[in-house]
Amino acid sequence: MDFRFKELENGIRSIHLPTKDHKVSHLGLTIKAGSRNELENEQGLAHLIEHLLFKGTAKRKAFHILNRMDSVGAELNAYTTKEETVIYASFLNEHFERAAEIISDIAFNSTFPDKEITKEKEVVLDEILSYQDNPAELIFDDFEELMYPHHPLGRNILGTEDSLRKLSRNDLTRFRQREYQTGKMVVSLVGDIKESKVSRVLEKYFGPYESCSTEEVVEEKPSSSIFRKETEMDTFQAHLIIGSESYSVHDKLRLPMILLNNLLGGPAMNSRLSMNIREKFGIAYNLESSFTTYSDCGVFTTYLGTDKRWLNKSERLILKELKNLRENKLTETALHRAKQQLKGQYALAKESGVGMMHSIGKSLLTLNKVEDADSIFGMIENINAREVLEAANHSFAVEKLSTLIYK
Repeated sequence: MDFRFKELENGIRSIHLPTKDHKVSHLGLTIKAGSRNELENEQGLAHLIEHLLFKGTAKRKAFHILNRMDSVGAELNAYTTKEETVIYASFLNEHFERAAEIISDIAFNSTFPDKEITKEKEVVLDEILSYQDNPAELIFDDFEELMYPHHPLGRNILGTEDSLRKLSRNDLTRFRQREYQTGKMVVSLVGDIKESKVSRVLEKYFGPYESCSTEEVVEEKPSSSIFRKETEMDTFQAHLIIGSESYSVHDKLRLPMILLNNLLGGPAMNSRLSMNIREKFGIAYNLESSFTTYSDCGVFTTYLGTDKRWLNKSERLILKELKNLRENKLTETALHRAKQQLKGQYALAKESGVGMMHSIGKSLLTLNKVEDADSIFGMIENINAREVLEAANHSFAVEKLSTLIYK
């Protein structure tokens, strides 16, 4: 892949992956400012700011921001994670400069009007209620809160009703000034745009802003807890998570763990959890495993929703699969198949232009590098069975596993 890199004088980095004969491009601004950057009295602030970026700038009202891209059939959106905020757009190539200008304007010039703050708090509170109505999603947030009870990583990105009510315009302005520093920003572009135009547009719309010198919040590595908790809930299904702390994005065993997680409960119907629980016994429809990496830690989980009468059996079956992977090294044939599957899934995921835009932006921001497909495939091929077994014994160790059940 022919990545084009650039760094502006103010520290904003950019990466451009040129495409050929594609009419649509994708542009994103990834900012290293998520919910883990919040102080204790700022819970929900990063996400609230993401909403309010669209509600007015020094030269635009909310309608004009939304209309700017919608009027040409483009999409403008944003999201917040625990470690990043991302603003992005998808558009016809001819509207590249329009997209760059609007993303720059809302990122740096949002005014956070008081009446919009009041309205958007209600929108977020409704978002919180929608999560509480969905135990299959809520259980993941509750699991991380129990795992990291005294750390921002354990807090819900949305905040709480009490924390949101207390946030003020000054809080929003202070957080943006503290965290939206140019040295913590990456612009990523996937599209058929001439490099000379890319350079000119980025200089014009992202170059003029200076990074503030405000001291940012120090990100301390969290200490994890091990627990077992069962909660009575008025639901038709029982919901179960078994998981543990795992590897960070920088760990050398991150990739073997990705392969291991994919083998255990990835999206394919032939995953071990799917074959040995859903297909063999027919006692679960929704089941998966996931591996989430952060800058200094990671979280592994297995999730299952089932009829309450099958809860105990489901838990035993999951633990059986984890034990099997701890005690039995993958055969050469099984490892080869797992590698082929992972490479195929990676390639399919990168067919999405918007997915690629997000991926390369986060990679440059987090790792200060971006690997092309050939390099990724090479690293996957270099995974050996010993590394996979080591990852299983690290993340699936009985003494490290925590359990959360809604029943």
